[in-house]
Amino acid sequence: MLFGERIAPYTSCMAGARGDDIQRLIVFLPNWVGDLVMATPILEALRRQLPAARIAVLLRPHLSPVLAGGGWHDAELHWPARGRMLGHDGLMHLARAIRKQQFDAALMLTNSFRSAAAAWLAGIPRRIGYARDGRGLLLTDRLHPPKHGGQFVPTALINYFAPLAERLGVAVSDRRTRLGVTPDEERAARELLQHYGLMTSAADGPAACVQPYAVINPGAAFGAAKCWLPERFAQVCDALNEQCGLTSLICGAPREAPLMRLIASHARRRVICCENPGTSLGSLKPLIRDAAVLVCNDSGPRHYGIALGTPTVTIFGPTHQEWTHTDGAGEIRLQEPVECGPCQLRVCPLDHRCMRGVRAEHVMAAAAAVMRQS
Repeated sequence: MLFGERIAPYTSCMAGARGDDIQRLIVFLPNWVGDLVMATPILEALRRQLPAARIAVLLRPHLSPVLAGGGWHDAELHWPARGRMLGHDGLMHLARAIRKQQFDAALMLTNSFRSAAAAWLAGIPRRIGYARDGRGLLLTDRLHPPKHGGQFVPTALINYFAPLAERLGVAVSDRRTRLGVTPDEERAARELLQHYGLMTSAADGPAACVQPYAVINPGAAFGAAKCWLPERFAQVCDALNEQCGLTSLICGAPREAPLMRLIASHARRRVICCENPGTSLGSLKPLIRDAAVLVCNDSGPRHYGIALGTPTVTIFGPTHQEWTHTDGAGEIRLQEPVECGPCQLRVCPLDHRCMRGVRAEHVMAAAAAVMRQS
């Protein structure tokens, strides 16, 4: 049986103990870029209020650049590769790696049964998380997510995470998201701008931006239902150039390259399709930070823009805005109210009316307004 191999706890710890008693803490972090950025106020509060504690984070390895430069944690552990993670051997391997670190407590910003099982199998004495996905018995500190009529109530993730930290006596008073940037990430962004003709000097010396730019991020890992229409993104690129003198950098993950090229093919004015070389989760941070404006769907890069203080226009479709609400200023959110939404579906079974209702002129007006406010 899976739990027959549980590693016994290596010390005792009373549920409800304050943060002063925590010397070694592991934080289980979300698996989506945006959700991870929305966890940064929690990490900042933990670091500031538990200065003597050794704080480690557990996350998927490809997400490490999101936290790079933040200074919130002392060590990283990674989930096994996806194939191994799904099996018993992968879970036990992770549990043994966690046990070696001798953690006093696990703070679970994840909702999955598997994450709670990993902490339980590792014998961590105190395991703080939400009792959902059938995992309540694996936790020592069980909180209950807000529900109404048997359904989860849309709650901003930052406000959803904060009560977990409060069980350690850590108050999350500043709920603004934030991100750090490393020198290597700065260098990579400069090299990209040089390559595409927006920066003239050497990558290791003073660099002058020849031309101000906008970042356009048209993809969404969640699913196609979150994606605005490519031809309308192209119309916004043209308007940003004609009305604001901005060159649009179209950025995205490698799998989104066909979408990026499609937008570029529809544009009449010059746009830059950042495909070869492309951006990484690390280099994208300074690229977005230094942009005049970011136009995107409700996706991870949106949270980069908010955290880094970039004027941001976000186009919402099937998702409820409250799930990803943040306290950051400098964002305008657009969403067409429709009778079938917000549905939270990955693929629209109808005619994508929530996205079709948002016109290019709406987005351009929002971009002009948010840039004036900055």
